[in-house]
Amino acid sequence: MASYLYKRILYFIPTLVVISLLAFVISVNAPGDPVERLLTSAESGDIANRPTQAQAEDRIYWTHRLGLDLPVFYFSISPLSYPDTLFKIIDKGERNALKSLISESGNWKSIERYHQMLQKLYASHDELPIKSLMLIYDRNELREAINKSQFNTLSLLSSSRAPIIRLRINELASLYSDYPFFKTQQSLLNKTSVAYEQVLVSEQIWKNYLPRFQFYPKNQYHRWIFGDGNWLTGKGSTHSKGLIRGDLGMSYINKMPVNTVIADRIGWSLFFTLASVIIAYLISIPIGIRAATKHGSLFDRTTSVILFMLHSMPSFWVATLLLIFFANTDLLHLFPASGVKPVVGYPASAGFFSKAKLSLPYLILPIIAYTYGSLAFISRLTRVAMLEVLNLDYIRTARAKGLLESSVIYKHGFRNALLPLITIFANILPVAIGGSVILETIFSIPGMGLETYQAIQTQNYPMIVGVFTITGILTLTGYLIADLLYAAADPRISYLKN
Repeated sequence: MASYLYKRILYFIPTLVVISLLAFVISVNAPGDPVERLLTSAESGDIANRPTQAQAEDRIYWTHRLGLDLPVFYFSISPLSYPDTLFKIIDKGERNALKSLISESGNWKSIERYHQMLQKLYASHDELPIKSLMLIYDRNELREAINKSQFNTLSLLSSSRAPIIRLRINELASLYSDYPFFKTQQSLLNKTSVAYEQVLVSEQIWKNYLPRFQFYPKNQYHRWIFGDGNWLTGKGSTHSKGLIRGDLGMSYINKMPVNTVIADRIGWSLFFTLASVIIAYLISIPIGIRAATKHGSLFDRTTSVILFMLHSMPSFWVATLLLIFFANTDLLHLFPASGVKPVVGYPASAGFFSKAKLSLPYLILPIIAYTYGSLAFISRLTRVAMLEVLNLDYIRTARAKGLLESSVIYKHGFRNALLPLITIFANILPVAIGGSVILETIFSIPGMGLETYQAIQTQNYPMIVGVFTITGILTLTGYLIADLLYAAADPRISYLKN
């Protein structure tokens, strides 16, 4: 058995590598800017609604903390015209605009000079004496002129077509000529225009067709897996300890570690999943066994009809009916409508059993909604498995020897019909991490289903990727547990001894 477990764990390694790669690809290619989601837009009394110095510093800080100032992977294959430092440009839109310019020109040196002049031109607006100018110009007019100037400066990178860029340069020149305080900006604009013309006359398109291989020992994927400290020991980690040490990143919404959020939420999802599965097994297995032993009887037909009717009803519909009939003040207000505990919380002196007693009324309706859908499936699966086993020769032999019918059914028959049921039971672990999105939303259960739904709504990708990663790991673990249970249930499965 030890040898088998060792081999299976070794098989897990390539699978986990693939899971980590998929999770990383999802996080890297997810739409939106993670830094923008983390930054809070503070209200400012500045005349122009533009990023302040503090916001710029925050952007640099969060970019470094998330590791976004590193190359994506251990290596890259890019055209010869691409610089090996393009990943250091923080703004994704700015980086894509430069890529577009490179594809049109191929000469990075001239594009870099043009980009530097644009940065100087944009930054020069922060040096304008706003308070002095407000004494001369109308406030609204001044705001409109500065905002328009900055917007047009940024738009010079949004297109790689020469006619459009020249038109915008002329528009900026016209704007600067209308206001004397734009003298510095007008001088920088002239230098920017010269730098752009140099981009056009120094094309090296051929560089776009030659590949270049770049290797990066320090990259985002390495940091995500091993952290930003020592890759083996984890010492020296500042912002990330790495996936192999249980660090799943940071939530974009509350800036808490993802593994902390999951640890806080998974308890309720695991409770409802386990409780519903155990109750479903306790009800369904006896029904399935009796239906198999009484094949074709009234009991068999009646339970089949009832269970299939339950199975055909959507869970959200049943949950809604339960709330309408049993948590409605106008009908039967027997149970609370939402939550898992009193709104005021547990008393400070309450022990475990006191807390369980207070929470019990909140749990009954959700458990019913969780459980009913599995009854038909598990009972029919048990029935089919038992029918197949009861028709085998060794069952007839056991009966011919005079064994009690209960011994024939439960000791010889049911044990050999357990394999399909074990397969279902092994799925508990991966299902628990995802929870039930619909039911947890309807009953306001603070579990992983509701958390995952909110993460999708708010595009909280670290949480989504964390759930995806842990689900993959728990799926592998569930399969391993199923294999061990197979051998325990059926002695004929002897691969563990090899």
